[in-house]
Amino acid sequence: MSEDLRRVLDWFEDEPQLWVAVVTGAGRLFCAGADLKAWNNAQHENKRDEQARIVGDVHGFGSISRRQSIKPIIAAVSGGAYGGGTEIVLNCDIVIAGTGAKFALPEVKRGVVAAQGGIPRLAQIAGHQLASEMLLLGRVVDAAEAHTRFGFVNRVVPPSDVLPTALTVAQQIIANSPDAVQSTKEGLLISQKHDYHQTLLTHVGSRSSARVYGGVNIKEGLRAFSEKRAPVWKNPAKL
Repeated sequence: MSEDLRRVLDWFEDEPQLWVAVVTGAGRLFCAGADLKAWNNAQHENKRDEQARIVGDVHGFGSISRRQSIKPIIAAVSGGAYGGGTEIVLNCDIVIAGTGAKFALPEVKRGVVAAQGGIPRLAQIAGHQLASEMLLLGRVVDAAEAHTRFGFVNRVVPPSDVLPTALTVAQQIIANSPDAVQSTKEGLLISQKHDYHQTLLTHVGSRSSARVYGGVNIKEGLRAFSEKRAPVWKNPAKL
């Protein structure tokens, strides 16, 4: 499954005409996380290469939880997102959850660690104490609490509205300049690594910023404003 997701998302990254991705689950769960039975077998066969695999797995669990894409990714969550499933959610840009959605990082209950990006992302979003509550207790959080208390869900909607709402948000994003959206997303990613001043300098000097200021869409956006009409965007040039 991870390899399939990697191929699809790598294709998404490389195609200029694809501006936004929506990730959702099939069936009653968004994502159940890692295969603990297979992990158990590997441990008992002394195949203990977890550290090397985590370091080498540059995009993380499901090829999403540590992916540094400058294109927006929306999570449409129905049912449960457990372990790596919640780590995927935490690395998405916008999260739409159904009222029955559940989130958990229960790794400590099974003797393992949420090491595919969940720890730093949750600490950044929710703060140390709330992140500790989810991570150290391994407790399940419902959609309402994930939205109002932990802050990693943008909207909670009826289950039947999850995917339509996510697609509506995607439509709202693609109404904007893809050059500007992708550069802004890169600025958000850079801000996770640097302080305010360094983020500003690194972002302004990036290739995505150069594409904004030297591309056709900035001209179209400014011209459309002057002419009091909706802009007609072009696919961004490849970086």
